Amino acid sequence: MAVSVETQRQEKAKDDSVVARGFIDCDLHNELDSPKDLYPYLSERWRRHIDRYGLRQYLGSGYPRFMGHREEARPPSGRQPGSEVAYTRSDFLDRYDVAYAVLNPLTPVGRLPNQELEAVLATAVNDWQVAEWLDPEPRLRASLIIPFDDPQRAVDEIQRRAHERRFVQVQFTGRPHEPMGRRKYWPIYEACVAHGLHVASHAFMCGGNPITGVGWPSYYIEDHMGPSQAMQANLVSMVAEGVFERYPTLTLVSVENAFAWLPALMWRLDSAFELLGDEVPHLQRKPSEYLREHVYLATQPMEEPARPEYFHQLFDFFAEFADRLMFASDYPHWDGDAPDGAFPVHLPAGLEHKIRYENARRLYDLP
Repeated sequence: MAVSVETQRQEKAKDDSVVARGFIDCDLHNELDSPKDLYPYLSERWRRHIDRYGLRQYLGSGYPRFMGHREEARPPSGRQPGSEVAYTRSDFLDRYDVAYAVLNPLTPVGRLPNQELEAVLATAVNDWQVAEWLDPEPRLRASLIIPFDDPQRAVDEIQRRAHERRFVQVQFTGRPHEPMGRRKYWPIYEACVAHGLHVASHAFMCGGNPITGVGWPSYYIEDHMGPSQAMQANLVSMVAEGVFERYPTLTLVSVENAFAWLPALMWRLDSAFELLGDEVPHLQRKPSEYLREHVYLATQPMEEPARPEYFHQLFDFFAEFADRLMFASDYPHWDGDAPDGAFPVHLPAGLEHKIRYENARRLYDLP
């Protein structure tokens, strides 16, 4: 039966109203202009330490040379893009009618050999986030920065901030010292479950591990497309080691690792499980079932296939994308996705609304 013009108009108006309700950004970066931004939250001992010794990082943690920010996002003060909440508010939150945004600060934590200093810096970063970002701007939520390769200190930081519900997840860097399923990290997962926090793995940054499985690349283009490799390794580790079996309410959020690779990973994992499942008798279900239930993914960097129908096919391969994908801008980084032009194809308004807003609202228990 033919649909009348008036019916089409009403349906389009309804779709437009759904999409126009704003969005939730799951990857907004609040940046340090320099380590001195943290000095008000550090003791005199650690301020002297940084002045004298700097923040010595693992070899390769910034190799190849990291390309970061969009110059047009730099505030009038000349500070680093993303380092002033007032300018982030006007340049991004207000400009795009952001309902909420989750802060993911990329700090030296996770890249320093000095574990005591990492723990001190994590505490300082979280205090800085509360005082200079969360308190001034009610639309913001944040990732809790933890020294994840020192699990006891990480748990201490989680417990210190357990009362602060504006922290919605803890943040791992993309390449910790060991795969994320290792039992050394389990006390962190246990604390997250106890306090209602998710676990986020954000691309890049490392504890000394290269971004590929065969060593350090020569070019930034290789580094730039590499994070999904580490994310896949971490997910395989978490499934195989039994993290999701042990912690059935734990949620893992993949941030800035793309997402089109997930269906093929699940196929390969299930195939391996059919052949080798007796090696991991602690797994009670197929690997793909754990991933379907426990993993959310941020959209950035957005997948842009050569043919639009390929993007739609992703939802045929993995129907749960409709409930697990969450919009991310990566502001103020140079390769981020602007909210008004992020999707490479037209999506049904209901699906677009879920990705832009509803999936994150549900996961992070937002109004």
